[in-house]
Amino acid sequence: MPHDNAPTLALRDMKVAYGHIVAVKGIDLTLDRGELVCLIGANGAGKTTTLSAIAGTLRAQSGDIVYEGERINTVPAHHRVRHGIALVPEGRGIFTRLTVEENLRMGAYIRRDRQTVEEELERIYERLPRIKERLSQVAGTLSGGEQQMVAIARALLSRPRLLLLDEPSMGLAPLVVEKIFEVVQGVAATGVTVLLVEQNAHLALSFAQRGYVMESGRITLTGTGEELLRDPQVKRAYLGEVA
Repeated sequence: MPHDNAPTLALRDMKVAYGHIVAVKGIDLTLDRGELVCLIGANGAGKTTTLSAIAGTLRAQSGDIVYEGERINTVPAHHRVRHGIALVPEGRGIFTRLTVEENLRMGAYIRRDRQTVEEELERIYERLPRIKERLSQVAGTLSGGEQQMVAIARALLSRPRLLLLDEPSMGLAPLVVEKIFEVVQGVAATGVTVLLVEQNAHLALSFAQRGYVMESGRITLTGTGEELLRDPQVKRAYLGEVA
C-alpha cells in the first residue's frame, strides 16, 4: 500500500551494470506525487538504463529503488505494472501486427473493471481522435507519431501512478511532438507522476517542473526546469547556446 507522505519514487545510490560495465554509477533521484520531471543527457549517459531498472526490465546491481515508500528492487516487472508503474519504451514497443484497438486493450489486460476501461477508452478517443479513426488499422502501418500516441494511450490504460517515457519525440515532426507533449502534460495534471527521458532538452525542460542532468552514469546537475534552461553548462552542452 502507498505510504501517504512518501514520494512516488526515490532512487538511492542505484547502480546498474551490463556484465562488468557499470552504466549507472550510484544515482539519487526523487519524484514527488504528480510531478513531471525530465532526465536529460547525451547518448550513452545511462538514461534508458535508469528507466529500465525502475520498470524492472533490468536489475539494479545495488542501491535502492523505493516506490511509494516500499523498496521494490526484487519485484518482477509484471508486478510493478500491477502496482502502477508503466513504461513507454524508446521505439514505442507497440505490437505491430495487432490492430490499434487490440494494442490499446493490451494495456488494460490486468484490469477487471471493464465498464471503467470502456469509459477511459472513450476519453482517450476524445483527446486523440486520430487513434479512433484508425482502430481497425494494423498498428505497424501507422505513422511514427500515431504509433507513439498508441503507445502512450496503451500505457495509460494500465492506470499508472508512475509513467516512464523514453524519448517520446524521437524522429517525429515538430507539430506531432507538440501534440504528444500536450498529452503528457495533461496526464501529469491528473496527478500521475511522470519521469521523462528526452533528447530535446529545451522542450523537456520547458515542460518539466524539475530536471536532472545525467553524464556518464552519474547525476551531475538538478534544478527546476527554468533553472536548468538558464544554466551555462546546460546551455553549452544541450541547448546549442553560447553561455
